[in-house]
Amino acid sequence: MQKRKTVLDIQRMKAEGEKIAMLTAYDYPFARLMDMEGIDMVLVGDSVGPVVAGYDHTLPVTMEEMIYHCRAVSRGLGQAFLVADMPFLSYQVDLREARLNAGRLVKEGGAQAVKLEGGENVADVVKTLADMDIPVVGHIGLTPQSIHRMGGYKVQGKQDQQARQLLCDARAVQDAGAFAIVLEGIPAGLAGQITAALDIPTIGIGAGVACDGQVLVIHDILGLCEKYSPKFVKRYADAASLIRQGIKGYIDEVKQGEFPGPEHSFS
Repeated sequence: MQKRKTVLDIQRMKAEGEKIAMLTAYDYPFARLMDMEGIDMVLVGDSVGPVVAGYDHTLPVTMEEMIYHCRAVSRGLGQAFLVADMPFLSYQVDLREARLNAGRLVKEGGAQAVKLEGGENVADVVKTLADMDIPVVGHIGLTPQSIHRMGGYKVQGKQDQQARQLLCDARAVQDAGAFAIVLEGIPAGLAGQITAALDIPTIGIGAGVACDGQVLVIHDILGLCEKYSPKFVKRYADAASLIRQGIKGYIDEVKQGEFPGPEHSFS
């Protein structure tokens, strides 16, 4: 039986040039299947809002929702490293609340690390969490909790000034104590520069192949989320058609009185 991956394992993968595979999960069945296939990292993302709860964006997601989904996912993992998103308003108010909420994700949710969005502006939060021995994953570029400021889900870092700021943000997050960082929605060339400049692993999503690893939303790669279709997503299966086929078969048999049959009934 494989042992649970740790921060040291993830950092060693960058040092040895091994790509890091990461996916989101929000429940026990999906987490178990990912773990069986050898996924390196699992993210309980605040993307649970749009993907599972049907919200328009991630901002309404609460700490209680994150803890619930994190706890479910943690039960399905045996070897993958588990990261939980800190939802909006769980770390922006003050450092005390940030410490408390990050601690809850670890203690109650079973997370091994937390992820939070921002660069230089959240370096103090990253440091205070790292100082209390909670591993932190940073997240810069297109940060979904900042969609109102950004004017939507738009690629960041196309202009020189933006690109320079993102590099400063990445270094600030690393220097504050993060052990890895997500680069979302930035030009591939810039992501490559940031990856080369940092000692910690970079996990890309819409940031090109030069990153140390990649993360995608599980529902996106399985064709289960029709609300969004980002350019950076590749669909690896059409699970929606298979599921609809099963549901239709059930409905048809119930309507026609074919289910339940004798083999599904008690005498």
